[in-house]
Amino acid sequence: MVTVSPPKSEASPSWAYVLQLPHDRCAPRIARVTLRAVLAGHGLTGLTDTAELVTSELVTNAYRHTTGPATLRLRALAGARLRVSVWDANPHIPPPFDKRPGPPHPVHPAPVEADGGRGLFLVCHYADAWGGYPLGGGLFGRGGKLLWCEIGPPAADRVAAA
Repeated sequence: MVTVSPPKSEASPSWAYVLQLPHDRCAPRIARVTLRAVLAGHGLTGLTDTAELVTSELVTNAYRHTTGPATLRLRALAGARLRVSVWDANPHIPPPFDKRPGPPHPVHPAPVEADGGRGLFLVCHYADAWGGYPLGGGLFGRGGKLLWCEIGPPAADRVAAA
C-alpha cells in the first residue's frame, strides 16, 4: 500500500510516501525499487545512491530482527533533503540509534570477526542525521520502534547551487 501526500503549494513541494512491507526477504529490494521511482519522479536522482543504501540497510534490519511487517516512509524535507523512516514491531533500539538526538556521537564499526553489525554503521556514516524512537501502544496499539535518517545533496551539489 502506498499513500501520497500532495504538495502543499507550488513554492513548497512537500510529499510523503508510505510503503507497507511484509516480513519477506524481498522487502529490501522492493523498498529500493520504490525509492528509485519516487526520487526519479520528484527529480531527486542525485540522492539515489545514498538513499538506496540507507533504505536497504534500515529495511534489512527490520526484516532480520523481527518476525512481522515493517513500514517504510519517505518524506521530502526543505533543501532537496530526504527523511527515510522504518517502523517495525521490535521495541529494541539498536546501537548506535539508541543515543539521544543531539550532537553527533562517535560510531564505531563492528569488529572484523563479527557476522553482522555493519548495516546501521553504514547508515550513520552516510546519513546527515539519524535517530531512533521507541513507540508505545499508541492509538492503534502498534508499539515497536522507528529508526530514521536524513540525507541531502552531496556537498559538491550544495556548493554548485549556492
